[in-house]
Amino acid sequence: MSLRSALLVAGMVLAALNLRPAIAGVAPLLDEIMKDVGLTPSGGGAIATVMVICLGVFGPVAPLLARRIGLDRTLLAGLLVLGLGVVLRVLDGAPALYVGSAVAATAIAVMNVIMPGIVKQHFPHRVNLLTGVYSSAIVGGAAAGSALVIPLEHVTGYDWRGVSALMAVPALAAALLWLPQAFGRQAVPQQGPRPFRAILRSRVTWQVTAWMGLQSASFYIMLTWLPKIFLDAGLPADQAGYLLGLSALVQVAATLGVPVLAGRRPSQVPYVMAAGVLTGAAYLAVLVAPTTVPWVWMIVLGIGQGASFALALLIIALRPADPAAVTALSAVAQTVGYVIAALGPLLFGYLGEVSGGWTVPLLAGLGVVGLQLVTGWFAGRPATLGKANL
Repeated sequence: MSLRSALLVAGMVLAALNLRPAIAGVAPLLDEIMKDVGLTPSGGGAIATVMVICLGVFGPVAPLLARRIGLDRTLLAGLLVLGLGVVLRVLDGAPALYVGSAVAATAIAVMNVIMPGIVKQHFPHRVNLLTGVYSSAIVGGAAAGSALVIPLEHVTGYDWRGVSALMAVPALAAALLWLPQAFGRQAVPQQGPRPFRAILRSRVTWQVTAWMGLQSASFYIMLTWLPKIFLDAGLPADQAGYLLGLSALVQVAATLGVPVLAGRRPSQVPYVMAAGVLTGAAYLAVLVAPTTVPWVWMIVLGIGQGASFALALLIIALRPADPAAVTALSAVAQTVGYVIAALGPLLFGYLGEVSGGWTVPLLAGLGVVGLQLVTGWFAGRPATLGKANL
């Protein structure tokens, strides 16, 4: 690999590491934020709600920007706006907190969408390898964002504002590293016919979109409610947190390895099915025996969910024939997918409230995984958008 290619990969990885900490780092600091800003529990929960809504609503902006200024410059703009949003939300007052969170999430939404297109544009013959690399960086960034904020408070002596503002540093570092690429000879705006009409008419698009949303829903359900389920089952709070961290750590390994293997085959169905079965097995184990070797269930869950996430990004990059169509498919799949994903934890919690326990919600979660398997079977089959299946 040449020095230029190595710098390009390094820039992509550093950019991907920035796609989750601004979101994942809120939860550990939420109690402190609420007390300092004077928020009610619903007001504190609204921070995450605002960010998830922005992730879904503003994804379609990405193809428009990519067409006008190019994928590389769109990524640079996203990193700069992310840094701005992170700084804005630590200013005084609730309006700044919400506006800054919305700005940061909007930048993340745009970068989420264009990353598969950037891989397709710069590494068309190494999509599987580079998808594994950057998806593992996304998952690793999420784990680091949630795990390091409290230790950083202790080490630096900063409050939540200071630690949150530090999240702008890696975003600006990634922007600096990406700057030569953004204004280099490959930073050419996408030309040609607009791909959205063909993308929206393709059944492949909606198969991939449905699967993307359902696997995201099963992920966010566990991310939101798993510690509470473990607590109610009798595990101590620190152990519940460690178990969720173990799942996140395993996801990093799964996202790095699975796309490399799956991308070598014309069909990703076997990998999609295996990932779904492992996720369903973990749901079932948490339902039947949550306190019996729970670390085993978390390893199984981490492999299943990490593989599903990486396969979703891989399939988005593989199915279209060119980077512009990849960006369009990514926009549709992630916009609709985040709406589906946002409903998952909400409905799961509602079922837990009305049923008075976790049996009914977990059975419903198994139903979601079942639908994930069905849609994944269709999404994983070989197809090329732009040539067939339109």
